[in-house]
Amino acid sequence: MKRPGPLLTLLAGLLFGLFMLTLNSTTGTKSASSTYKEESPAASPAPTRTSAPPSPSPTPTHTAAATGVYTGRTDDDSSAVAVSLRGGKAIAYFCDGHNIESWLKGDVRGDGSMALTGENGARLNGTLKGGARLSGTADLGGGHYTFTLAKAKKPSGLYRANSQVRGARIVGGWIVLPNGRQVGLLTRDGKRTTAPAIDPATGAVTVDGEQLTARPVTP
Repeated sequence: MKRPGPLLTLLAGLLFGLFMLTLNSTTGTKSASSTYKEESPAASPAPTRTSAPPSPSPTPTHTAAATGVYTGRTDDDSSAVAVSLRGGKAIAYFCDGHNIESWLKGDVRGDGSMALTGENGARLNGTLKGGARLSGTADLGGGHYTFTLAKAKKPSGLYRANSQVRGARIVGGWIVLPNGRQVGLLTRDGKRTTAPAIDPATGAVTVDGEQLTARPVTP
């Protein structure tokens, strides 16, 4: 039996080499394919929810303590009204110039409203309107009145005298309106009469032949 020749040996070597080359090529492709993975985009962190700060509670409206005198007439033009304010306090005078009058007093609230009281159940309720006007109602002597007053400028204002004349107690109240008209009553030992005119510049007034001084009223 003849041994294979060199040519067969060379041919077998070539075939074996070709087989190994094909095997390595196939294995490399599969390995590369199996190891590749498409990276998913990183998940964005969920936004953190922040609670909105609570809305501040509305601040109550407060009116700065008014100072001054407000004068005017009732809406039915039957009487005059004056209110003097200072330091959160109020004094009011209501007068028809004939036989009805009342002095009232009380506090002024932070919102500019007031509820004043006087003798015999007299009441006056008012509210400041922007500092230039004061409107409200008055209940006294069985009557109900409405009014709107304007801030007074001197000599308009509210005046009062309290003195002794010839042994009699004299108490007088005067409202000087913006047009210069005066409305007031004078009480002699409890008896009312129409008050004589005063000089608003000085407060001087003559009662029963004697000169008195009516002074501006402040709380």
